[in-house]
Amino acid sequence: MLASRQLLGVARSRALGCAGMGIRRMATVSDSPLDKKVRQNNWEEGNFINYKKMSENLAVVRSRLNRPLTFAEKVLYSHLDDPHNQDIERGTSYLKLRPDRVACQDATAQMALLQFMSAGMPAVANPTTVHCDHLIAAEVGGEKDLEAAVNVNKEVYDFLSSVCAKYNIGFWKPGSGIIHQIILENYAFPGGLLIGTDSHTPNAGGLSMVAIGVGGADAVDVMANLPWELKAPKMIGVKLTGQLSGWTAPKDIILKVAGILTVKGGTGAIVEYFGPGVDSISATGMATVCNMGAEIGATTSLFPFNDRVYDYLVSTKRKDIGDFARAYAKELRADEGAEYDQVIEINLSELEPHINGPFTPDLATPISKFSEAVKANGWPDELKVGLIGSCTNSSYEDMSRAAAIARDALNHGLKAKAQFLVTPGSEQVRATIERDGQLQTFEEFGGTVLANACGPCIGQWKRGDVKKGEANSIVSSYNRNFTGRNDGNPATHAFVTSPDLVVALTIAGSLHFNPLTDKLKDKDGNEFLLTPPSGDALPSVGFDAGRNTYQAPPKDRASVNVQVSPTSDRLQLLSPFQPWDGKDATDLPILIKAQGKTTTDHISMAGPWLKYRGHLDNISNNMLIGAINAANGEANKVKNQTTGAWDAVPAVARDYKAKGIKWVVIGDWNYGEGSSREHAALEPRHLGGLAIITRSFARIHETNLKKQGMLPLTFSDPADYDRIQPDDKVDILCTELAPGKPITMRVHPKNGEAFDIKLSHTFNEGQIEWFKNGSALNTMAKSAKN
Repeated sequence: MLASRQLLGVARSRALGCAGMGIRRMATVSDSPLDKKVRQNNWEEGNFINYKKMSENLAVVRSRLNRPLTFAEKVLYSHLDDPHNQDIERGTSYLKLRPDRVACQDATAQMALLQFMSAGMPAVANPTTVHCDHLIAAEVGGEKDLEAAVNVNKEVYDFLSSVCAKYNIGFWKPGSGIIHQIILENYAFPGGLLIGTDSHTPNAGGLSMVAIGVGGADAVDVMANLPWELKAPKMIGVKLTGQLSGWTAPKDIILKVAGILTVKGGTGAIVEYFGPGVDSISATGMATVCNMGAEIGATTSLFPFNDRVYDYLVSTKRKDIGDFARAYAKELRADEGAEYDQVIEINLSELEPHINGPFTPDLATPISKFSEAVKANGWPDELKVGLIGSCTNSSYEDMSRAAAIARDALNHGLKAKAQFLVTPGSEQVRATIERDGQLQTFEEFGGTVLANACGPCIGQWKRGDVKKGEANSIVSSYNRNFTGRNDGNPATHAFVTSPDLVVALTIAGSLHFNPLTDKLKDKDGNEFLLTPPSGDALPSVGFDAGRNTYQAPPKDRASVNVQVSPTSDRLQLLSPFQPWDGKDATDLPILIKAQGKTTTDHISMAGPWLKYRGHLDNISNNMLIGAINAANGEANKVKNQTTGAWDAVPAVARDYKAKGIKWVVIGDWNYGEGSSREHAALEPRHLGGLAIITRSFARIHETNLKKQGMLPLTFSDPADYDRIQPDDKVDILCTELAPGKPITMRVHPKNGEAFDIKLSHTFNEGQIEWFKNGSALNTMAKSAKN
């Protein structure tokens, strides 16, 4: 309401000014400073930032709620499909939203676009981009690895290139960089709402954008012009005071927060940073914090608009967007008196550098206690590999600081003691650090510069220095360090920290080294302390764009043919899933009772399986092969309840499906945490599963399961997980499914009386239709026919 009054005031004063000069005219809507036509980016002609519409929506919501709003609430509510009638209650309501953009990376884009094709529309209804970053394996170095990837993945790249051209989608070719860095450099804008088919989409929160990781089916909804549904998040506020200095980096903020909230503490919430400490962090530093917020299960993370954001927009040739944001700046931060559901306070002046891990990103240890923790836990103390870059930490500032440390070592006659790998986040960053000398420093230091891609961060790393099963330690500036994620070796102890500490530890070659207090010996045997890192947040002479790797959709799209070979083992056109038969499901076997952490990596592994992301049947051969079976403590070995034989999880599921038997999975806490991997939901649906029953779910995975017509259910009493035995049979009383009401699972033990357990769910009416029709896509197609 306040924003509307301000606009009216501007219009009124202008009208009076004209009258005072003897000119009579009425104020018009074009008098509003928000009425400008400012493009969302430099690549698309007809897509504009609509602060005026956002302001109008906010005015409606303010008049209804009559309370101060957090910044995240402002962004969400300004994108409501129906601000007048939308029910709004944190943690309860399902918001129907209209995002500004959709972004997909190549691994997830395949399935999302295959689904979109089946919707029968001529073009995407909302601005969409596809980014080739996941399918490039790190082996020998950037140029050769990129060349190999283009050859190996030609079929997939040709499909993506052609489908993007056909449906009016921007296509960033292999070598462009990692999706989140490209979004930050080109598409993110303050106050915008973006959904992306990758769990680290929240990276764009560094430019004051609400950016949320989703499954491909959600992306298809927005591409098809349906409102996107999100359970209204709770709000966690992180108040930052003081300022960063010395060895403490922006990464340490989220490493500290992860230690406080754990991998599930942010579930169902947006983490919003505020306070005077925010202004001491660069825009790319803020992006680092938001990026790794995915590791605490948060819906997204967000920083307010300030001069650091403006400076980054100017540096990336988007000054007009920065100026427009300044006109809307009052709504690009929290209202005075806005309330959060939880508040954490961090004094940046007192914050220590942290190292998190191994095996989980929330095991946070300050550097002063890390050596002691290494000894106490028996972690391998020799550092084998240090890795910097990725979507989390490959900004110009990150690379400048890291290069300053490496140069300091070189000046003392030292090089990397451990293997050192560098992953530039984008072609623009790579070209700029090549021009400004940081790249040369890394190579002098002994480093190998990899392709502008995800690489080792997602398991695309052909590592040859240790054998599988050999215990060893690596340290990276990445975001995620689950068991086996980086190199497929479950014995690798992966630690996550800032690029600064990665370089320092790489010089020492030991996890016992603390650069704040420990001295090194130079080439002459003299002791010295490494100089604390320093580096410019932005290049003083601007960015070098490097090679042009963008493909705009052609003007004439009618003649474009989408390339999918019917004999391909990497791409497969989709067939609709069968609708529910309207009956209760009885006598279902438990395919697996998974115990402990079951991430989307356990449910649908990445690494070598990435090549099958466009072929549902082939990739389903990795379903749940990493989950630990409670029956025997082993992975990928379950009992076939119809034959008594033990076999691989996908093989047993396929046998049940061939026999017409539906099955369920029993899972533990926070089931499906990690990447937004839609295949982790598609595969169990494809292989005949009906329900996944857990103590709790990670948000994206729960939604993905619903979209595919599965039943994600939770034990109303989490202790009931322990009452279920792997060889029990169960009935799921599907006919009881209704919003806000539990449903019954009848358990039939192998020996003993049957008993009932109550299962909770978060289905609303619309989502129940997805289940009844067989999937959200089926529901969309059904609506289009009516």
